[in-house]
Amino acid sequence: MTSVRSSAASLAPSIRGAAELVRQEALRRELDGCQLLAGIWCHGFTVAQLRSIRASLPPTARLVVTKNSDMAAAVAGTRWEALRPCARGMNAWLFVRSDEIPPALKPYRDFQKEWKLQLNDFTGAVYEGRLYGPDDFAQLEAMPTRVQSYQYLLGCLQMPAVNVLAVLRARQEALAADADKPPAEGEAAAAAPVAAEEK
Repeated sequence: MTSVRSSAASLAPSIRGAAELVRQEALRRELDGCQLLAGIWCHGFTVAQLRSIRASLPPTARLVVTKNSDMAAAVAGTRWEALRPCARGMNAWLFVRSDEIPPALKPYRDFQKEWKLQLNDFTGAVYEGRLYGPDDFAQLEAMPTRVQSYQYLLGCLQMPAVNVLAVLRARQEALAADADKPPAEGEAAAAAPVAAEEK
């Protein structure tokens, strides 16, 4: 009886192993459609502080606290794998599902200033396959939003058309001004014989 029980136990995964696989699968689902994944060093955060951060995030961002080993296993073999070295210490992970990166990072920066937690900074992030270290976050925070990018693009497309219209309008106004002007004496004398010949 003991041998049957031990062989059955070795075939079934342990409860701890099954829970680990479930957590890793949940993290993989979070990574689907994600544009940015950032680690935040959250040593000493209270539950109330984490709730405050989560409440201030836009709907396209989600803050998850998980074991680093689960995160490292979830990102293995994906475009997020560059973030594995950041999976050390106490981390919370920010999943951003939109290309609106600065609005997703700003609530945490505001939280840092409000609570005076300058040491609890970003540990790293991956955006478009590139790893951004803690010193590189200024680049991510300075990125234009989608609306700003569209405004710039529209301005670039619109400027040549505006310039062409301004040149055409100036030409039309110059022609209209010439037609309204009374002819000069020399022009009037030259125009009179031409008008007489036409009759």
